[in-house]
Amino acid sequence: MDQQIKFRHLQTFMEVARQKSVSKAADVLALTQPAVTRTIRELEDALGVRLFEKDGRGIRISRFGEVFLRHAGSSVAALRQGVDSIQQALRSEGPPVRIGALPTVSARIMPDAVAQFLKENTGSPITVVTGDNSVLLEQLRTGALDLVVGRLAPPEMMIGLSFEPLYSEHVIFAVRSGHPLMSKPNFSLGELRDYTILMPTPNAVIRPFVDRFLVTNGIAELPVRIETVSDAFGRAYIRAHDAIWIISEGAVANDIRDGRVARLPIDTSETVGSVGLTTRGTGDQSLALSIFMQSVRAVARQTADG
Repeated sequence: MDQQIKFRHLQTFMEVARQKSVSKAADVLALTQPAVTRTIRELEDALGVRLFEKDGRGIRISRFGEVFLRHAGSSVAALRQGVDSIQQALRSEGPPVRIGALPTVSARIMPDAVAQFLKENTGSPITVVTGDNSVLLEQLRTGALDLVVGRLAPPEMMIGLSFEPLYSEHVIFAVRSGHPLMSKPNFSLGELRDYTILMPTPNAVIRPFVDRFLVTNGIAELPVRIETVSDAFGRAYIRAHDAIWIISEGAVANDIRDGRVARLPIDTSETVGSVGLTTRGTGDQSLALSIFMQSVRAVARQTADG
């Protein structure tokens, strides 16, 4: 079996599992659909089980596929680390530190954490990327990232991963300073329908909190809304227009402190969620990554105390 299963089998399998579609996986891998299907069939023949099942017009991963996915992710991650180690040895560098950061921490936690890490002079290059929580967690599983900093994901997305809580925060309704609703402290939540609403995409980790809050408060529909996970776009849009941005408070904490953005007086205590560090459950952390995580912990404590 070890001679039958190749890296291309694992790579293809994981992409099909992530996309839940052969055609989408083929686009990402720059392969034809028949080539992807053939590779999956080869892997299934080698394992003696079916990894995917039909689900209406699409497919879904089977229970055997779920089991294999956890181990395939660890294998690909280990291989990436091995290749990185060779490259580092050639450059006489420390191991890379590759971080996925959700908007909730990109502005509030990461700048000071990275600055503190650099003072340690580990010699390790550091990369910080942002994106949908589902994408970042998948990259964490496959070894493309070493750590994801942000809100705790739903249980079904945390299989094979570990979470260390640091502090809690709410979802808030952010607007530009001088927004019409800021002069109406007793406005009705129904008045939100009169404005363009920016809200997280369906894959965003805070989206279930947002949906539940809106439904609980009788706001089933929003006539004009924009779905985005871009904090740069959200910040620019609400500062230029009378729109309302539903976002984690950490993403705009600095803007509120500087007076560029205001928080609508809406009780969102029911949207509280834990922010922390998500890692692979293997515990195989480099010294550089451990130092970075300690930097994040220190900055998070300062933030929580402040």
